[in-house]
Amino acid sequence: MHTITPAVDPLGNMGDTVDNVDMVPRAKARVAVAGATGYTGQELLRLLARHPAVRLTLATSSGASSSARRLPALGHLWDGAITPLDPDALKREADLVFLALPDEAAAELAPSLVDAGTRVIDLSGAFRLRDEGTRARWYPETRRVPPGAAYGLTEYDRDAVRSARLVANPGCYPTTALLALKPIAAASILVPGVDVIVDAKSGVSGAGKTPSERTHFSECHGSLSAYGVFGHRHGAEIEQGLGGPVTFTPHLAPLDRGILATIYIRVPPGTTEDALGAIYERAYEGATFVRLVGQALPAIKHVAHTNFCDIGWRVDPSGRAILVSVLDNLLKGASGQAVQNMNVMLGFDETLGLL
Repeated sequence: MHTITPAVDPLGNMGDTVDNVDMVPRAKARVAVAGATGYTGQELLRLLARHPAVRLTLATSSGASSSARRLPALGHLWDGAITPLDPDALKREADLVFLALPDEAAAELAPSLVDAGTRVIDLSGAFRLRDEGTRARWYPETRRVPPGAAYGLTEYDRDAVRSARLVANPGCYPTTALLALKPIAAASILVPGVDVIVDAKSGVSGAGKTPSERTHFSECHGSLSAYGVFGHRHGAEIEQGLGGPVTFTPHLAPLDRGILATIYIRVPPGTTEDALGAIYERAYEGATFVRLVGQALPAIKHVAHTNFCDIGWRVDPSGRAILVSVLDNLLKGASGQAVQNMNVMLGFDETLGLL
């Protein structure tokens, strides 16, 4: 039986109560998606159209010059049209806006939305990095970070997300890596001075919808390739979350969705797998969307089309430890986590619309 949960208005004011979090609050929050035609934008539409506590009022393309159109694959869920990007309409018709836009467009639009009193969840990288110099290197188009911004790795940042005016939704690779690494780092058992190595493979949808030679079916099918070696911006985001250097290498796998990260660390000799398991159990007690599989080790097929991150681990007597973390890059790595953050921002049960 669910506990009584307060219903809130989109700006966080307490309102009527509902006896079950699966019931629809009396006043639904108005939400909009800017950039609804991309992979993450379409996933947002699927989730929000079925969410019992929000009303999807507007979905736009990534630019102002496109014409209105419909997405036939979503017709059974939402019959609205995808309209040209219109900042004034977003401010007028939504209390909370999801930005599934390129970095430059999000960097320009988000501050004006926040200034107008609209809450924002940004799925680009424009506002993820806190250090100004690091951000200038990887996201030079971000000229201003609006007040009330928070990083949104939900399991660790709930308090900041709850009151934030803008939430920077984490990247897919950082979410995969940090959910596995942060409990171990917090337990202070990482051997100092030894590289933390994150070897990650992603499905092709992680490269976005715009076609390129590298992501063309004939180029990636039956192949596996590394890219962004010592030059991927998600490396800086992982280092920010971990608080130390990381060797991060992403790979493009011939899959449509999913990420598997194999993470190599050193812990004190004699550390057991049960000891790591106890650390993870304490860290994720009550965290619905992190599942601990231990020695079984997870696979992408276990999390595809879900908002779960599965984590497994192995340790040998010398202290070599391997962590394996998997998630769906379009859901827990993007749109699903964004809706999870929305639930926290608006005072709903964190799992609402995601199970």
